[in-house]
Parts: sequence; structure tokens; C-alpha cells
Amino acid sequence: MNLALDLARQAEALAEVPIGAVIVRDGEILGVGYNQTIGSCDPTAHAEMVAIRAAARRVNNHRLVGADLYVTIEPCIMCAGALVQARLKRLIFAAPEPRAGAVMSKNRVLETPGLNHRVEIESGVCQAEAAALMAGFFRVRR
Repeated sequence: MNLALDLARQAEALAEVPIGAVIVRDGEILGVGYNQTIGSCDPTAHAEMVAIRAAARRVNNHRLVGADLYVTIEPCIMCAGALVQARLKRLIFAAPEPRAGAVMSKNRVLETPGLNHRVEIESGVCQAEAAALMAGFFRVRR
């Protein structure tokens, strides 16, 4: 999670929402990402999506079976859906996202009946630090 927090700081330095993500399997980092929606003019360039794309390219497979995603903030609906499509084993997120969180806060996308894959969920790892990054970022902009 420390690497994900470092990536979130990189996003913040670029005036992007400070969210970072890291995908790991068997102790090996497969992909990393941070929010790049503004700089890339791509609404899908969330940290999770960037990390998933990088990991899939690295292993040359659209499935990331057995891999874990560490992300600083609870994923949105789009990213939660991508976790299922990528067949990630586990999601570990630091802080909840009360307005758009799609795992536990606002929606529970990963619990949708009929999904052909289930993602394990863990939350609260480095929560205070991740929440402080987000709060500081938005405090400056409001």
C-alpha cells in the first residue's frame, strides 16, 4: 500500500485526484497506476484501470487470476466492474469513498448476483494517510 500511496502523490503533483494502485501476484508487482484522467483526456484512466492495463500487458493475458489490487481509495462502479472482468483475486483498499464508492460505501457492485467471479475485499489498510491525501487535495481546490 505504501507504493500505492506514493503513486497517489505523483497524481497529486500532476493536479490529478490522488489515487494510486498496484497489482501484485506471488510477491511480484505486475502493474502500477495513478489517476491520469485529466492529463490523458481519458475518463477511464483511473488508477485501477491504468494498473490493470499495465498488468495485463505484462503477463500477456486479459485475466489476472491470483493477483491482488492495492488501491488508496475505494473503487468506483467502472473500476469495480473491471476487477471482476480481470478476475482479480483480492481487492485491498485504504479509505472508503462515501460519494462514489462501489464496493462498500454507496454501491456493492462486487456482490451483484449472477457475477461469474467473486473478488475478496479488505479495507482500512493505511486508511488515515489515504483519506488525508484526498481531503488535502480537495481542500485546496474548494
